Amino acid sequence: MSRVRLIEEIEEEQLRKDIPHFRVGDTLKVHVKIIEGNKERVQAITGTVIAIKGKGLSETFSLYRIAYGAAMERVFPIHSPRIAKIEVMKHGKVCRSKLYYLRGAFGKKAKVKEQIMTKKKAAPVVAQKEVKKETVKETPKTESTDTDSKNTET
Repeated sequence: MSRVRLIEEIEEEQLRKDIPHFRVGDTLKVHVKIIEGNKERVQAITGTVIAIKGKGLSETFSLYRIAYGAAMERVFPIHSPRIAKIEVMKHGKVCRSKLYYLRGAFGKKAKVKEQIMTKKKAAPVVAQKEVKKETVKETPKTESTDTDSKNTET
């Protein structure tokens, strides 16, 4: 077995399967395990994804947020065991792969438009059969006479 194949096999075991699909511009809530002394707790960090880099086990994403007037940027490895859970809060509508222009922006300039996601329902495919047109013979209508109506009244 080659060295490259062996490394790929080991990395494949460590890849996480519970990561949701997200892109640059999305707002995420990342639950991070924090160890303080001998205690462990989970802290949620919410922010906008401004960059995604790397592939495979070394893939990372940068989260940016402004809280209490101070800007904060944090880089997370996607497949890290320190990440408890990732939730996608909103999908952003952007046309760039890196949103570094958000770093110096405050207020409305730092907002990313929200993309409204809808699930497209596939219409069931119905096989259309040829319908043969049959000639229908119309029967002539008979007119009722006044004598019939007189007979029923008596």
